[in-house]
Amino acid sequence: MFRSPSKADRKEAPSGFLARLRARLNRGNSWLTLDVGELVRGRAIDAGILDELEARLLSADVGVDATQYILTSLRDRVARRELGDVDALIAALRTTVEEILIPCARPLSIDTAHRPFVILVVGVNGSGKTTSIGKLARRLTDAGRSVMLAAGDTFRSAAVEQLEVWAKAAGASFAAQQAGADPGAVVFDALQSARARGIDVLLADTAGRLHSQSHLMEELKKVRRVLQRIDASAPHEVLLVLDANQGQNALAQAIQFHEAVGVTGLVLTKLDGTAKGGIVIAIARQLGLPIRFIGIGEQAEDFGVFDAQAFAAALIDGGAPAAVAS
Repeated sequence: MFRSPSKADRKEAPSGFLARLRARLNRGNSWLTLDVGELVRGRAIDAGILDELEARLLSADVGVDATQYILTSLRDRVARRELGDVDALIAALRTTVEEILIPCARPLSIDTAHRPFVILVVGVNGSGKTTSIGKLARRLTDAGRSVMLAAGDTFRSAAVEQLEVWAKAAGASFAAQQAGADPGAVVFDALQSARARGIDVLLADTAGRLHSQSHLMEELKKVRRVLQRIDASAPHEVLLVLDANQGQNALAQAIQFHEAVGVTGLVLTKLDGTAKGGIVIAIARQLGLPIRFIGIGEQAEDFGVFDAQAFAAALIDGGAPAAVAS
């Protein structure tokens, strides 16, 4: 059940987020090298150990392409006799994963030349899209920016109500129309209003839709065209929210949404659930899209900027957090 973010939530120190993230990302046996020391005790790093590691990568949703890239790198180093023990193997694995992730660790940058800076937020049903908008609004208003939320999901009444709660909690303006209104009309009017009021950032929600529903993907294209009637450069960011629990299906969603509306940034949510985290590597390797934020829960502080090196450390050996809240 959705809970309005409280004043106490807003005052929580970043270290609280990092501590929860470390625990939630590594819940159970979710990190890749758990018990690897036992696996290789008394043995040289050989083909059998690398085969076991390959199986772990695949089961963690890293995907075939990224797994092959990682294993090729490790096998080359074994052939050069650079990996003499388990510590060297784990360090090499962490470095290789970082190499994949670092090009994608690009935080969201608000270009002040565009006012408002328009962020269109898209994703499938249940991905955490509306709550991610609310958390982002909170971050932006805390940074001193004026923000408007546009309730472009007009088909799910609870989405409008939920977004309005987040708007109030963040101190943001709110734009909505009656249930069933045309989403294009909602964002059009919201952009006009934001412009007239000198708002810094317009965050536009959209109805959740399956990436395979071509008619709904066409509707997203229409929303984009409507925005461009007012500002030819809008939207300035198309933020795709993905549920990390979806595994390889999240990768398929990213491909389809990117083809349809030109995704410019990603938010990976629900890494506190059963998600194994490897899908982040798969998406980074195959698409190279910027990963802006990751989420680990429902509350405002359960949302942080993606940090490639910290994520790799947490995923591989559980030794570090995977995002920063500031």
